[in-house]
Amino acid sequence: MLRRLSFAFLILLTTISTAAAVRKVDIIVTGGIVITMAGPNIDDGAVAIDKGDIVAVGKSSDIAKRYAGTDTIHARGSAILPGFVNAHTHVPMTLFRGIADDRDLMDWLQHFIFPAEAKNVDRDFVRWGTRLAAAEMIASGTTTFTDMYYFESDIAAEAKKAGLRAVVGETMIDFPVADNKTWDAAVAYVREFVTHWRGDRLITAALAPHSPYTVSRAHLEQVRALATELHAPILIHVAETKNEAAQIKDNTSGLSPAAYLDSIGFLGHDVIVAHGVWLTPEDIQTFAKKRVGVAHCPESNMMLASGVAHVVDMRKAGVSVGLGTDGPAGSNNNLDMVEEAASAARLQKITLGDPKALSARDVLEMATIGGAKVLGMEDRIGTLEAGKRADVIVIDLQQPKTQPVYAVESAIVYAASGNSVVTTICDGKVLMRNRKVLTVDVPAAVAKAKEYRDRVVRSLK
Repeated sequence: MLRRLSFAFLILLTTISTAAAVRKVDIIVTGGIVITMAGPNIDDGAVAIDKGDIVAVGKSSDIAKRYAGTDTIHARGSAILPGFVNAHTHVPMTLFRGIADDRDLMDWLQHFIFPAEAKNVDRDFVRWGTRLAAAEMIASGTTTFTDMYYFESDIAAEAKKAGLRAVVGETMIDFPVADNKTWDAAVAYVREFVTHWRGDRLITAALAPHSPYTVSRAHLEQVRALATELHAPILIHVAETKNEAAQIKDNTSGLSPAAYLDSIGFLGHDVIVAHGVWLTPEDIQTFAKKRVGVAHCPESNMMLASGVAHVVDMRKAGVSVGLGTDGPAGSNNNLDMVEEAASAARLQKITLGDPKALSARDVLEMATIGGAKVLGMEDRIGTLEAGKRADVIVIDLQQPKTQPVYAVESAIVYAASGNSVVTTICDGKVLMRNRKVLTVDVPAAVAKAKEYRDRVVRSLK
């Protein structure tokens, strides 16, 4: 009798010990192919998430032995990967989507966008535009976006409400705009804006001088000093078009836009350049030396016929290059990072005459860890590793358009689309489950977009 009791007690102790060894966590995403972007893919892998962070990545069987999820997301037949990082966009411009397609940049800006913005953009406009964009980004797997627009503190508030991570840059430009009618007003806004959002887990406030051709040298130098003082990043369009490069060259005794910025001490590790289409070989070396990040926007560059950026040369030189959709209004019309990745790969292949110029793996890196490096956030996001923020997406590979799967990266980039994303998690919070966006009132955003469309059309008559 005593022996049977001792044996039962031993079993009980073993059970208690085993239970104690299993850690309870918030979420486990399990059963899919884990593309960590930090090492080899993991077949039948899992990611354990707790309190907004990734606590473990490994084989599903190993994770199950160590962790139990309050919420378990089954991803069999799917890919599990880091959330996409959209390194350059203007999200409120969703409400101008399609307003003036098939035009070059200057025609588009001067005759359509600037007039439409002057008559329509206010705080409500940017809030509703951000809600519409947030729904689109969540539905297509973007968990971090980099924005340049007006009323950026309102954009930041909407992004945070939707659960997205964002680097939000207040546009500074040498003419009156929607939120700030003078340069001094813009500087005052930026000071308050950066101070208000400092230390936020999701939001990083930035300064966004529009470009070297719309901001004077004195003001660019002031931005540089202010960014250094406030420890805030700088977002700026540089060398986007051939005309811009020619204009800067004429006004600076032969300097390229990038060389001009370097000559005034503007460039640094905290500068994020959008486009960089017309960078010279010398510019690329300067960017590598100064650790300037580049947001490559292939679909915008194609749409506006701006040119083809030297992405392969940048990457070889050691420049951090991410992907951006640009604004969804004439320069792209969507915020789909899967489509952007496919375009990035194909554009380099045809331009260089080399099908190996950028691989599917290369552009997935640019859409994830590459974008994180551009933003200086590679220690927090961009890969699936223990200790990083839990920005995780699940892409369904069981759809007819992705089957059969021989190489998972190719299936995602060349066969899938943003609509193949079924689950989006940012900072450990589920923003979309089974294709249902949970943090944005999508019908309300769509209805308001239709109202704004009618208002914008009337304003331009």
